[in-house]
Formats: sequence, C-alpha cells, structure tokens
Amino acid sequence: MRAIEAFIESQGGPEVIDWREVTLGEPGPGQLLVRHTAVGLNYLDTYHRNGTYPVPLPSGLGVEAAGEVLAVGADVHGFKPGDRVATFGPQRNAYASARIVPAAGMFKLPAGIDDETAAAALLKACTVEALVERCAKVEAGWPVLVHAAAGGVGLILVQWLKAIGATVIGTVSTEAKEAAAREAGADHVIRYKEQDVAAHVREITDGQGVPVTFDGIGMTTWNVSLKATARRGLIAVYGNAGGPLTGVDINILAQHGALFVTRPSLFDYYLDPGERAAGAARVFEMLESGAVTVRVGQRYALEDAARAHADLEAGRTTGSSLLIPEPR
Repeated sequence: MRAIEAFIESQGGPEVIDWREVTLGEPGPGQLLVRHTAVGLNYLDTYHRNGTYPVPLPSGLGVEAAGEVLAVGADVHGFKPGDRVATFGPQRNAYASARIVPAAGMFKLPAGIDDETAAAALLKACTVEALVERCAKVEAGWPVLVHAAAGGVGLILVQWLKAIGATVIGTVSTEAKEAAAREAGADHVIRYKEQDVAAHVREITDGQGVPVTFDGIGMTTWNVSLKATARRGLIAVYGNAGGPLTGVDINILAQHGALFVTRPSLFDYYLDPGERAAGAARVFEMLESGAVTVRVGQRYALEDAARAHADLEAGRTTGSSLLIPEPR
C-alpha cells in the first residue's frame, strides 16, 4: 500500500515539515495497518517540530489520528479489519494517509463517536480527564481558572468542569474567543489583553483566589497564575504556548500562599493498559452523553500541515483543528 507521511530532518519553524511517499507492507506481530480518515493537530506537535521537546531526527510528526483497520498482525486481540480506531500516541507519525502502528496504542471507537470527533478530541479530552479528575481532583462548587479557554483543550476543559459542577473563569484574547468560551459554559470570561486577570479573579472569588488554575500557556501567564491562585491551591502547568516555564525560584510558592505546582504529562496518567482503558472509557462517556462536545474550528488538507502549524502558533485558530488526508 502506498501512503504519504510528514517528516522533519531538523527542528525549527513550520517550513521544516516535508513529505515523502512510502510503501507499507503487512503489519507485524502486535501491529495494525490503519488508513487515516482524520488527523488531530495539537500544540504537542509544534513542540516536537520546533525543539521544545527534542526528538530523534529524522522524525515523523503527529500523535493523534482516527481511521479504519485494514489489516491485523499476529498476536493482536480485540481488533479486526473494518474496525474504526483512534490513537493519541505516544508514537509519532500520525501525519500520514496510512501507517503501521502498535495495536496497544489504539482504541476501538464506539458507534456514537465519528472519526472527526475522535481525531479532534481524543488527546485533548484525555488530557482534560487526567487534569480534572486525577491530577487536580476538582470538586463541584469550586471556582477554577482556565487560561486560553477558547483553545482546543480549553473548550473541553470548560465543558468538563461545568459538567461536574465547577464554576469556570476563563481567559481569552478576543471577542470571538470570548463568545466561544461562553458558549462552552464559562461563567466568567476575562480578556487578558484588556483586563487585569488576577484582580478580576480575586474579585469574582471574594478575594480568595481559585483553588485550581489550569495553565496551558506557561511562561507568559506564570505570574498571573501565582496571583490568582488561592492559598494552598494548585497550578497545573500543562503546556508551553507562551514559552516553557524555566528559571522558577521555588520560594515564590511560599510567598503566594504555600502553593502547589505540577507539570503533568498525559502519558504519565495513561501509563498502563488499565489506566488507558479507564480514562478513554470516561472520555467516550462524556462525549456520547453530550456533556462534552468538540468544536472543529479548522480543517486543512493533510499536506497543508505547515500552514496549520503557523495558524495554531499565531493564535488564529479556535477550538480543534484537523488535517484531512485525501483518499488514496
């Protein structure tokens, strides 16, 4: 089978993304041959591309995709040709029209979840499940701050938090993104370019601050997160959209009220098969019930991945973005 796949030979800007045609043979033991119907775009992909997260070179790109099983290797159980499946990695090379992948990294999709929803949601929604339910253990009634509330992860965070009874305070950059965050259920929305986020959070919470801040931005929002989080509260820094958080003096946590800080990684919460199965089942439950819906704000042809990366990094996207392979 012929397929196209993205690769990089050096790390840098979107221009380093290149393409090649490959021939795929039969899957080996423990493997599946999968034809992709939709590929998810994530900030994680830009970190692999630009060197924020170094990867061995040359390297494929992308960890999230959905599609159809075409062939099954030996010693694979629970999958058959024709099954609809999705993955969020950790194997890279999802930017491909088809590929051979370990069966252990795949999830069989329920009938009620279409391929585009799976590719747009799986990594982000599993990230949210881990952040909310196993990392921060948010409880009903808590006020929670969500930076970048109109982003791909942000919109799912807002909906998930509302579904479990939290009060959501979101930050956004534009009027359109404010509308998206409010539509997702945010109780309060702060435009960080125009307003003092920490001051508004303290006002909303009667001076207490929030017990949990979800910060997918990093360096540029660090001081805001410190000022907005309540005494003995938790800041979960799960992304680097505003630059990696470096050079932090741990004593500053005491100065802001004995704060806790964590830098969670999705794959540390989805480490063994039991954790993966339980987390994905919870995500599918939230999607099928309608408690969480996924907004696909942008669709690009697979070969337009470089433009998609540029749009994502420039803040020109809202919600989730997909790369769509042409049928081959």
